[in-house]
Amino acid sequence: MSAPSASGLPRHQPGDDVGAATLERLAVAPRYNRWMFERLRPWLGQRVLEIGSGIGNLSAFLMDRAHLVLSDIDPYYLDRLRQRFGGQPHVRFAEVRLPEFRDDLIAERLDTVICLNVLEHVRDDMLSLASVHRLLQPGGRLVLLVPALPSLYGTLDKALGHFRRYTSAELHHVFTATGFRMRHMEYFNLAGIPGWWLTGRVLRRTLIPAGSLRLYDALVPLFRLERFLPWRFGQSLIAIGERPS
Repeated sequence: MSAPSASGLPRHQPGDDVGAATLERLAVAPRYNRWMFERLRPWLGQRVLEIGSGIGNLSAFLMDRAHLVLSDIDPYYLDRLRQRFGGQPHVRFAEVRLPEFRDDLIAERLDTVICLNVLEHVRDDMLSLASVHRLLQPGGRLVLLVPALPSLYGTLDKALGHFRRYTSAELHHVFTATGFRMRHMEYFNLAGIPGWWLTGRVLRRTLIPAGSLRLYDALVPLFRLERFLPWRFGQSLIAIGERPS
């Protein structure tokens, strides 16, 4: 049984929960986290809600926004976020369970919602995006990252609680069906495809090996060159949707 934290909430130990262990391992992959953020930064506004902040791996890059709401469904993660970022006067915290939003979030007048590696965990993705559309101010943007290529779906996805991986056509349909104008879509992380396929489809493991992730992070400067390659594939899809004015 996990020991309680200082706040009385249960601690997530790496052996207890695959998602928690994955977040902890990604926390020591600074090059990867910065690379992902830099691909998203041009689309960010100043009044931002991050859905599924976890332990704050991306949140740390958002501290320069004028107003920031960090959220999760897990009290343990919210506790971690408060301990890490609670001293920032422009940051507040909220429990968010897609597809529902609390009424007080509407008053935040958000111009950006960030949703990274979250939508694949939700059964009704279309209803969730419709809720985000209503939450955003006119002209506001949804910045989304989801796992791509359904053929990669394997034990890693199952262990993480993924219902799906997306094709670009499927993601475009969900965006337009929920009222968003698609501003941009691109594949991300071409180099991650072989490792995910080997680990989840061939070796059938449930957790990314820590050693492999450290090596991958060291090679990120090389992987950044993917934008200059002619192939348009990647382990993930980045999609930017806008609520029409």
